[in-house]
Amino acid sequence: MWFVCTLVTLIAWGVADLFYKKGAKEEKYSHLKTTMIVGFVMGLHAIIMLLTTSMNYNFLNILVYLPVSFMYILSMTIGYYGLRYLELSISSPIQNSSGAVAALLCMIFLHQTLDTVSAVAIILISVGIFLLGVLEKAKQDKLVASKKYKIGFVAFLMPIFYCIIDALGTFFDAYYLDSIETTPLLNVTESTLENVANTSYELTFLIGAILIYIFLRFIKKEKIKWKEQNNRFSAALFETLGQFTYVYALEGNGMVASATISAYSIVSILLSRIFLKEKLTLWEYAVIALVLVGIILLGALNL
Repeated sequence: MWFVCTLVTLIAWGVADLFYKKGAKEEKYSHLKTTMIVGFVMGLHAIIMLLTTSMNYNFLNILVYLPVSFMYILSMTIGYYGLRYLELSISSPIQNSSGAVAALLCMIFLHQTLDTVSAVAIILISVGIFLLGVLEKAKQDKLVASKKYKIGFVAFLMPIFYCIIDALGTFFDAYYLDSIETTPLLNVTESTLENVANTSYELTFLIGAILIYIFLRFIKKEKIKWKEQNNRFSAALFETLGQFTYVYALEGNGMVASATISAYSIVSILLSRIFLKEKLTLWEYAVIALVLVGIILLGALNL
């Protein structure tokens, strides 16, 4: 079941990336508006879960889970900033190398182990994502003459920062969800651990969204045109779906799940090719095939 959740997360977040890019605008607070809307949608989901489930939620878990929530929210906001200037097919592979970094952290600090086939599969996925980043960076270099992409070194650092911070969040998440005996979360059982973790994250995101709204509307006097936020709301819905299945994915093998989910950049790249008309080379198709082989190997072992 956890590997099915892994694949659902992979697809949902890949689709979300497409809508994030479509909703990204070259305006000063575009990234904050996206973060705000995602926070409101996730917060709504958290409230529904509190009202419809019997998880017996302890609100102190918002503070207990804060290190994980903060890493995720910060990395996502940084990613939204980069999407204003970078092609989706450039930023997504670099950002999602975080899964490979998280897998390495799980191996070193949580002592999670791999069989030979799983190790080969993760290597294929990780190498494939790295190669996509290299190929897409080469494409970016050809676009620097265009004013739209002449954004310098700082903008290209955004997906790299995302990768590092998100990897730390995933590693902490794997620790929190590794075992009912070792989790710092309060008042949880085997059946409620994942829901409590996800609800804590979504409530934190809701608090962040409210603070951003206050900042934009009352301090910066920005008008929020809600009718023009369809792409952001669509992205938020798919992001929330992926987040819901993500915690169940980590329940199994955090190392395998995080490395596999990192391949959602493949979905992002294919969708950007179809809907955003971003071009793919034969080398990129070959690398995508390499990553898919890795995912299929993991699927054969875990389904």
